[in-house]
Amino acid sequence: MKILFIGTVLFSKNIFDEIIKSNNKVIGVIGKKQSKFNSDYYDLVKYSKSKKIESIYTNDINSLKILRWVKKRKPDIIFCIGWSQLLKKKILKTAPKGVIGYHPSDLPKNRGRHPIIWSIVLGLKKIGSCFFYMKTKADAGNIISKKLIKIKNHYDSNLVYKDLIKVGKRQIREILTKIRINKLKSFPQQNYTSSYWRKRSELDGKIDWRMDAHNINNLVKALTKPYPGAYFLFKKQKIRVWKSKVIDLNKKNFEPGKIIRFNKNLIIKCGSKALQLVTFKPKTNLKGVRYL
Repeated sequence: MKILFIGTVLFSKNIFDEIIKSNNKVIGVIGKKQSKFNSDYYDLVKYSKSKKIESIYTNDINSLKILRWVKKRKPDIIFCIGWSQLLKKKILKTAPKGVIGYHPSDLPKNRGRHPIIWSIVLGLKKIGSCFFYMKTKADAGNIISKKLIKIKNHYDSNLVYKDLIKVGKRQIREILTKIRINKLKSFPQQNYTSSYWRKRSELDGKIDWRMDAHNINNLVKALTKPYPGAYFLFKKQKIRVWKSKVIDLNKKNFEPGKIIRFNKNLIIKCGSKALQLVTFKPKTNLKGVRYL
């Protein structure tokens, strides 16, 4: 079976590795030379060339150049894993066995942008790992494989990401096996239960000390590496918080944003309870500062 692969993030690379290990032939790879959108960007073209697999960079997956490049290679199936742009019909029709995409959510719930981040920000207890047949509409095609992963209380985006990679690799092995023996099944999504998450902005990562400490802590966990980090402003400088801890402090006479120091740890009063900043950068001198 001839496989063409599209991807541009670290998750893409891990799924790509599993496909290479299979007995199928990878006849082409499409990636991006760089990406400001993807914090977990990975140069899959450079990686595939090191394995002597034909590859090409693009910023427009639906361009005529890419369409011709794909048609020339005559793939049986296409895997599009970790690509932020929707594929149009002309690309989707180039592979007779279809185009398989991936979305880390419990589809049809939570289609759209930044599913890992939103799942943690909103305090969800589970996240889905879904492979599906791609359509022109985002994350809406028939589901091929779906597994649910627990988001444990101490989990941040990095740990969720690692779990998704482990589960995703197992899923792709099962999918490739079923394709080979012609037993791959799919089931349609129930669109009436669907929901969409919007694209997050930089402002979504700004800490408001009037929020509950648990909500702020979720924001920090959601935006930790490989993502850009939650932040607050100090003298017009963005201070990125990479790790925090909720402190059970409910004194009524401390207003939100007030800095409290216990045993040299930086603790800030929130709308309810308080938050300890365990890791933050740059290491700004906040000595003598009373409020943030």
